Amino acid sequence: MNIKKILTWAGIAFLLFFLISAPSEASDVVDGIFSSLQQAAEAVITFMRNLFE
Repeated sequence: MNIKKILTWAGIAFLLFFLISAPSEASDVVDGIFSSLQQAAEAVITFMRNLFE
């Protein structure tokens, strides 16, 4: 078994454990990730609008 496969399965197991043991904290983490992605997308859109004005 290669190390990449082992680390992938360990990561999946950790995520499942985190979701089951602390669901409210897990949802806060997901909300934070989506918020960061939204802010990044808005920054790119603002940049592109300012670039082509």
